[in-house]
Amino acid sequence: MAQEEANTELRDFLRSRRAKIAPQEAGLALLPGARRVPGLRREEVAQLAGVSVDYYIRLERGRHLNVSAAVLDAIARALRLTELERAHLFRIAKPSHARPRPLPPQRIRPGLRLLLGSLTDVPALVYGRRMDVLAANHLARALYTDFDALPARSRNMARLVFLDDHFRSLYVDWEDAARSIVASLRLYAGRHPHDPALAELVGELSVQDADFRRWWADHDVFERTHGTKHFHHRIVGDLILSYEAFTPTDDPEQILGVSTAELGSPSAERLRLLASWAETWPTARRAR
Repeated sequence: MAQEEANTELRDFLRSRRAKIAPQEAGLALLPGARRVPGLRREEVAQLAGVSVDYYIRLERGRHLNVSAAVLDAIARALRLTELERAHLFRIAKPSHARPRPLPPQRIRPGLRLLLGSLTDVPALVYGRRMDVLAANHLARALYTDFDALPARSRNMARLVFLDDHFRSLYVDWEDAARSIVASLRLYAGRHPHDPALAELVGELSVQDADFRRWWADHDVFERTHGTKHFHHRIVGDLILSYEAFTPTDDPEQILGVSTAELGSPSAERLRLLASWAETWPTARRAR
């Protein structure tokens, strides 16, 4: 009988989540003596979830591929998972066994491209799979870089944030921005575990950047919906921009990201200055 193949994604995710929870947080009494593991022990997770220790150990080793929804729910509660983490757990606990295959290229509809170009007062971009930048309006190119002037392979926000020094200086809190990108890729990996382009991207960044390698091993997940970003642009200085993420109904794997500044704020004035400056340089020139 062939040996059951381990679900390493499930194994590593469960280990990473229980390492983040102290026994006191889970309502467990802290027994005297040193603990050899960070966070909860496997026996404690089993106790909290109401399953046998042997069952949970098999699950955490990635050896229990027919786990029920009720058990996954109990484990999600025991590990205090967020709704996003819970959905990720359910997805990776029952992975498909499809072979790795390239996904079809993504293109934005002409109507969406027209909408993007009509947003002249705010930076706006369309992201695709793996944080690929599919299109950007003029003000987004002035804020970030002229994506159209880059080779197609380089039009990827993860590659730019980790491998381009310009982006390291652009984000005031580079670590926060970079970690959210890693967590976004990890969420995508749960949805597309057999995407060879993702494997290539993760491999490249893991080799070239120690921070990426360390944060990828954390197994955090993140979905971009809305929030605030702090930039330091070499031309106009500091910008505090709020962003909103919208998903076209015909392609849930595309995101239209729009950034705005609070009315009457210094950032709003600087955004207007950036728009004026952007009109002075050719489209093909990078915003450096």
